[in-house]
Amino acid sequence: MSLNFKRGNVIKAAYVFPGQGAQTVGMGKEFYETSPEAKRVFDEADRVIGGLTDVIFNGPQEQLTSTAYCQPAIFTYSIAALHAFQAHPKFKNIESRFACGLSLGECTAVAAAGGLPFPQALKLVERRSAFMEEATKLKRGSMAAVIGFDRDQLIRICFETGAQVANFNSPEQIVITGETEKVAHASKIIEERGAKRVIPLDVSGAFHSSLMQPAVAKFKEVLKGVNFQTPRFPIVSNVDGRPADKPEVIRDNLAKQITSSVQWVKSIQYIAGQGVNDFIEIGPGNVLKGLIRKINPKLNVYSIRTPQDIDQLPF
Repeated sequence: MSLNFKRGNVIKAAYVFPGQGAQTVGMGKEFYETSPEAKRVFDEADRVIGGLTDVIFNGPQEQLTSTAYCQPAIFTYSIAALHAFQAHPKFKNIESRFACGLSLGECTAVAAAGGLPFPQALKLVERRSAFMEEATKLKRGSMAAVIGFDRDQLIRICFETGAQVANFNSPEQIVITGETEKVAHASKIIEERGAKRVIPLDVSGAFHSSLMQPAVAKFKEVLKGVNFQTPRFPIVSNVDGRPADKPEVIRDNLAKQITSSVQWVKSIQYIAGQGVNDFIEIGPGNVLKGLIRKINPKLNVYSIRTPQDIDQLPF
């Protein structure tokens, strides 16, 4: 039985934010047109990255999908949607307990929790995406999603073949990454040993692998000059699935998570273990909703992608 921990009508909730791959041309335009708070975020984004809003709203899709644009675009849309929600009367019913995000979404979580002001966080996301794109050009890499396969056996196969684990997304879905030949070799063995499916991903490189180390080295240098604030509530990190509220730990985690495995299962299990059963997914798509329900079907997940989604929240 699902239990909501409430004080009166106040819901203890965690915010979750999507990563790269959820982008679509036109995302966030309804927020821009109906919410002054969201419009301010988009306008501020254009002052940081000229023409970003035009690419988000009008494309073309190829430009929006490029790593250089899509990370700032998803980050901006997610924060704009959050600001629209915070201006809505229903936000008064929320007690914000945690924030976390899938890969890029961890940067969004830091901004959402007040660890960095939006313009500074957007500049950081822009640098992160540029460094990652540069790293993809140094060595050929790829990724594949494995559906329905034993976790421990998969880790052993990765160790034997030189492939690496990118994401522990749910008990049913793990993403592998690394050099193209090694990912292909691991995929073949995993298929032969009975995985339900192995799906090559349409990505430009081996994210969350050691091939991203050049990006980490450059990103660390940028992070040294960033003044993080103590967040209003903890950020649960991809690196270890644990909460962080000290600026120096948040800084370290943002660098480490570029090459480390995304511990999404651990993150959700930790938050649920703190008595939080309500998750609010903010940003494009609803991938996280599906993953969270596979991790624990008793959890409640509400997706905010449009202004109508806020109106329809059941609290």
